[in-house]
Amino acid sequence: MSRRLRIVVAGYIVRGPLGGLAWHHMQYVLGLARLGHDVYFVEDSEDYAACYDPARDALSTDPAYGLNFIADAFLRLGLTERWAFHDAHAARWHGPAAPRVLGICANADLLLNLSGVNPLRDWLAEIPARAFVDTDPAFTQIRHLTDADARALAARHTTFFTFAEKIGQSDCLVPSDGFPWQTTRQPVVLEAWPVTAGRAAGRWTTVMQWDSYRARVYAGRRYGMKSESFADYAELPARAGGDVFELALGSASAPRELLESKGWRLRNPLEVTRDPWTYQAYIRESKAEWSVAKQGYATSRSGWFSERSAVYLASGRPVVTQETGFSETLRTGAGLLAFSTIDEALDAVAEINRRYEFHCRAAREVAAEFFDSGRVLSHLVERAL
Repeated sequence: MSRRLRIVVAGYIVRGPLGGLAWHHMQYVLGLARLGHDVYFVEDSEDYAACYDPARDALSTDPAYGLNFIADAFLRLGLTERWAFHDAHAARWHGPAAPRVLGICANADLLLNLSGVNPLRDWLAEIPARAFVDTDPAFTQIRHLTDADARALAARHTTFFTFAEKIGQSDCLVPSDGFPWQTTRQPVVLEAWPVTAGRAAGRWTTVMQWDSYRARVYAGRRYGMKSESFADYAELPARAGGDVFELALGSASAPRELLESKGWRLRNPLEVTRDPWTYQAYIRESKAEWSVAKQGYATSRSGWFSERSAVYLASGRPVVTQETGFSETLRTGAGLLAFSTIDEALDAVAEINRRYEFHCRAAREVAAEFFDSGRVLSHLVERAL
């Protein structure tokens, strides 16, 4: 866009104060600011106990932990004045932009409601262009088909974007919910992810939830979590030889003893994701990423690609990850390798090991070509308006 816009990004940082989740949202704000837009992050508490406190591993209505988290993160990114949080339980606004947030929204050109997780109260509903950005394809569409309240909230938006980059194609099994979805992907502010030399003798890592929520069944088809994808790859460490595979693994349902018995090294994800900087450090310390996708993303051939994998690539770390159809829209084979079977995964690991420095360089090139925030966000904003 050639003109400066006022853009409100609505998301989930105060309620989910974890390093990777925060980066997912902050790169929209930081990227839009670098494009010259007048951008603000505005979050709502919802009307139920939705604020997560990692120190207590508990949900409550108290946003104190998350408020401290976002204040520090936005300060370090030079976005100090660019956020506000609405605490519906106390009928109170927090944050540096709180005293003028209603005026900011009243004069905004565009709302980006990331994952559709914020209610459209009056101050957001009056923004003329309101974009729903779906980051959880298949599950989002099923929710709209089975939950009248979720569908009604979605219908209050004016444009619809999804990380399902194959949506609408003949082999894509993301259910149609009737909304006119356009495709987008995670923006990455490349300058925020400096490349450092990788260690060929380092660990293959990822940060993952075993079960994020219950699997969904729609029209006779099951859409499951990463736990259902992982079973086919449980023997990977034993078959890969000397490589070390580490999972920063969340979810109480994860079979930790079984995984360790099969050679997986486990890490407490709350240590890794304590803040945005520990998350970055974990990726820098990694050799590369190896990961599965949610079974629902893979079985639906959605074309979804992880925002986490995008920042591994940006950091110059190769990514070997489960195919969801993304190889039809992203360049694979150098820096980014896809697999659909354990034998393909083992071949990809061996290829990264064989030409490690080459794949590190190629990883950053893939990030620059496909995830650069300037390109991704310019395209998103233009279509949203």
